[in-house]
Amino acid sequence: MSEHKILLVEDDKEISEMLKNYLSVENYEVVCAEDGEAACLAFDKSSFSLVLLDLMIPKINGMEVMQHIRANSVVPIIIVSAKDTEADKALGLGLGADDYITKPFSVVEVLARIKANIRRTEQYSNPAASALPETLSIGDLTLNLTDYTAIKGGLKIELTAKEFEILKLLMQNPKKVYTKEQLYSLVWNDNYFGDENAVNVHISRLRNKIEDDSRNPRYILTVWGIGYKLGELS
Repeated sequence: MSEHKILLVEDDKEISEMLKNYLSVENYEVVCAEDGEAACLAFDKSSFSLVLLDLMIPKINGMEVMQHIRANSVVPIIIVSAKDTEADKALGLGLGADDYITKPFSVVEVLARIKANIRRTEQYSNPAASALPETLSIGDLTLNLTDYTAIKGGLKIELTAKEFEILKLLMQNPKKVYTKEQLYSLVWNDNYFGDENAVNVHISRLRNKIEDDSRNPRYILTVWGIGYKLGELS
């Protein structure tokens, strides 16, 4: 049995069969759902390494499925959709997707994104054991790099793998200003094609979780015209 199980939510049977066959050859176990209701039921019944999610599906739409998943899980979600406007991408990423692939797509690209997201989550969930926890701190925010937890004011903050990696990168290099291209290349481990949505939305989500006032951030500062840097808190 495969080590990794993927939930594939797609109402186009031809696309669903193609992806399932391709991923099965790559030794992934694939569970298919043709509508949002079936997707939610399948997700609640089993444990998955990743979710491939179409947005335009019957009964319950893809955005609602994603909200259902995100209510209880930080499993990687890759949207695969024909909806390709900047607004659609921003909305999908804002609701908790980790990645966004537009149709028509290359199955090679889909596989590469799946592998990258699962690899990142495994690093996030199963860090190497260490004698002493390695931590990074700024203000009342602490990142534990051993068990990949974030604590602010004594309370644990639930971060996705990418949110954690963005924050870790900034905290490890407190004086450096990162362009969006640099952040994307380092965190997503992928080439940057000028799509700023992924970086912008993940920064926005991260600020909503760690800042006292996300409209007046202190931890993650915008350097206008360049990118982002860590705030200078004592």
